[in-house]
Amino acid sequence: MRFHEQGTVANQRYTVVPRTLSFLLCQDRLLLLRGAPTKRLWANQLNGLGGHIEPGESPRQGALREIREEAGLTPQRLDLRGLIHVSGHGDHPGVMLFVFVGEMADPATQPSPEGQLEWHPLDALPWDEMVADLPHLLPRLLAGEANMLFGCYTADASDEMHYHLE
Repeated sequence: MRFHEQGTVANQRYTVVPRTLSFLLCQDRLLLLRGAPTKRLWANQLNGLGGHIEPGESPRQGALREIREEAGLTPQRLDLRGLIHVSGHGDHPGVMLFVFVGEMADPATQPSPEGQLEWHPLDALPWDEMVADLPHLLPRLLAGEANMLFGCYTADASDEMHYHLE
């Protein structure tokens, strides 16, 4: 198959930006990143590790690279657990978010340019300090089910996001 056969003609189809979001567990703790105060998005809020998938990377390769860049870690295991379409609107592309859950044997991290890395006990997660969608998403991801989680986030007329998880 050739690339031009993929139907990717500019401005004729809806486009998405591929990104990863990863959550790492070590025993009974979850690694979260508190965004640096200078970050444009989610400053001082807790989130997983992640970012854009680079050209030529698979989603898993992109997730592993982001984890290494942001925390200096290589998980023992990293499983794709969710696929979320963040629907764009107007002239803005959407986002296709590949969500991973991984396991670490050692919690030692390196300082991150993205913010402060924090290990939190699973039975005392700081829900009110997290990015808005995580209290909806994390319980489903951490429930221990092997099923894939599918979701779609859409924005209403006031640009407020709504979460639909299957």
